Amino acid sequence: MTEKSTSDSSSPRAVAVVYNPIKVDLDAIKAAVAALESETGSQPTTFHATSKEDPGVGATKEALDAGADVVIVAGGDGTVRAVAEALHDSDAALALMPSGTGNLFARNLGLPLDDVEGAVRTAFTGVDRSVDIGLIDIRDENEKLSRHAFVVMAGLGLDAKMLANTDDDLKAKIGWLAYVSATVKAVADDSELRLKYRLDSRRSRSARAHTVIVGNCGSLTANVLLLPDAAPDDGFLDVAVMRPQGLIGWVQILVKVLWENGVLRRIKGGHHLTTKDVRALSYVKAQQLTVRLDKPEEIELDGDEFGKAIAFTTKIKAGGLTVRVPQEANAPLS
Repeated sequence: MTEKSTSDSSSPRAVAVVYNPIKVDLDAIKAAVAALESETGSQPTTFHATSKEDPGVGATKEALDAGADVVIVAGGDGTVRAVAEALHDSDAALALMPSGTGNLFARNLGLPLDDVEGAVRTAFTGVDRSVDIGLIDIRDENEKLSRHAFVVMAGLGLDAKMLANTDDDLKAKIGWLAYVSATVKAVADDSELRLKYRLDSRRSRSARAHTVIVGNCGSLTANVLLLPDAAPDDGFLDVAVMRPQGLIGWVQILVKVLWENGVLRRIKGGHHLTTKDVRALSYVKAQQLTVRLDKPEEIELDGDEFGKAIAFTTKIKAGGLTVRVPQEANAPLS
């Protein structure tokens, strides 16, 4: 991560909180905010709730219109994605207050979880860092184009079908375990993605795959390292393509992800023990990816369903998002 050389980064002029009222304890947040306002002499913080109709973009724009230069996002991965989408074209910084089952962006940035007071202190007294953000134009099954952003991953295939198969009520009760049965259903689905794709300015190619993941970050929940070379500040998208053929193919993927990525790459010199890409799972880096499918397929962004896509173009905006981190968090992410 690159630290921004803003002389006033540790003394925000105005802070706003965009929060998901279903997932946070608003009274606890307000108490922590009041304490830091008094300590730092900052002006009163504004609060903006998300809703089912507005997961965060509209609330963030309200916060910016009110003059906020730091926006605390209190909610899950979907709320973080929506706030980042609204913030990336502004001069304001995003401060994370993780809540929910995933908290993937905070995990990938190495930020603490479940610490309301710490998150608020970082928002008021932390430093600004520049990280990348993924921008994506999605063409739906009716050829309608929509533009969005993501901070962790976008995907077609396994992860999108898993989300489509997940029971929301069960997820609310048992968290990430609700994804298990949905994942089993998605894995059992042997239908293929048939697509044409182009990486950067290279020529177009045709391919068949079970799953395509495009990532700005590499780690999932349970410390699963899906994209081992991904870093949120390297200026590249990391693309994983899964092409399992039966049980052996899935075993190859599990070995690569859980053993090689999850264990070997995390020990000193362990990367020398990893194998080359196998057909079941291959990786590539690019700054832009364009995909055209032969039929509409489910697509997800940062763990939220975005309907069916017939095509999309995604690119990385290097350093396109400013994030507040604790003053002691100086280590680079890449």
